Amino acid sequence: MSELDLDQLSEELADFAQPAKTGGRSPREERIIAGFEEIQRFVEQHGHPPHHGEDKDIFERLYAVRLDRLRALEECRIVLAPFDRQGLLSGAEIVPAEPAESMTDDEMLAELENVVGTSAITELRHVRPRAEIRASDEIANREKCADFDRYRPLFKQVEDELKTGIRQARPFGKDASVGTGNFFILGGQLVYIAEMGDVFRAPNGESDARLRVIYSNGTESNLLRRSLQRALYKDEAGRRLTEPTDVPLFSGAWEEDDIESGTIYVLRSLSSNPFVAEHRDLIHKIGVTGGKVETRIANAALDPTYLLADVEVIATYKLARVKRTKLEAIFHRIFAPAQLNLTINDRFGHPVHPREWFLVPLHVIDEAVDAIRDGSITNLVYDPASAQLVRHPC
Repeated sequence: MSELDLDQLSEELADFAQPAKTGGRSPREERIIAGFEEIQRFVEQHGHPPHHGEDKDIFERLYAVRLDRLRALEECRIVLAPFDRQGLLSGAEIVPAEPAESMTDDEMLAELENVVGTSAITELRHVRPRAEIRASDEIANREKCADFDRYRPLFKQVEDELKTGIRQARPFGKDASVGTGNFFILGGQLVYIAEMGDVFRAPNGESDARLRVIYSNGTESNLLRRSLQRALYKDEAGRRLTEPTDVPLFSGAWEEDDIESGTIYVLRSLSSNPFVAEHRDLIHKIGVTGGKVETRIANAALDPTYLLADVEVIATYKLARVKRTKLEAIFHRIFAPAQLNLTINDRFGHPVHPREWFLVPLHVIDEAVDAIRDGSITNLVYDPASAQLVRHPC
């Protein structure tokens, strides 16, 4: 008995323990609410509930499946009724044809796979009920992340990087490393390692460390590194995300046989919105277009993407031999900490959250372009406190 690793034994036994209720709600109720809040954030950003369809973004389709289930289960409707400020539970847009209570796990899996299709693992197509069951106890021990607003832009950035190919999702090996700044997919959710404590020697002789793990649904947990590694390895859908790939360069000097791929443009809004007016010299929209900038902004006053106001072009940078969508995602990654958090209503009264506006001085944008040219942009991020580009802490 003395030879047993008591810490490890405690961990294994904890897998079978029933988590205690906190804050008057069961862990299951907390998970239901957290999942519903993700759908609500989607609605706030896009102005409509998530829809099914092969032409939709993968995360929208997953949210649509989740909303189907929440609408179908009476237990969920009762728990969520006080939080349903957008009337999502009573909506009729994507009500499932078959009551969810009558669906088996295999049928639910088939539905999920049909929604996701046969696309790459970056779209989370290998989620399995058994993996969800294995992760359920670990999820139950999570707490609400009090400073999640600090990490929300990072998760959005990583989602964009997965879609554009800047990051890739790879199978998680049994001995794969886990460290600060790493991203993973566990139980169908994005996972971020925000902090790692001092490395210590466990009783079994292996090195370990305590982690602060942030999840994309706004929760966090305090796990041992070995515990997270085991969970990722056991999860059939467990994946590690690669670091951003090398940045494609564009030419600064033009040659006769260069092929233009597009233009980076920096805009300033002429909106009368009080906040925009007060910070007009700092608020900039950064985008990439393959056509003429003038054509792109011709109807700015009618487009919520441009804050429903005219804009002026502050700077442009020509591109050659570069993937425009990938470059745009790089800018979003760099300036994510300074993304403008502003919601406006479109002409139909639907709330819209424009994503390409940032509180960044123009000279810093110039520096970012130079860093892309010379390839030093890797691991750089904008620090709003010092108003300069710094190396990412991870």
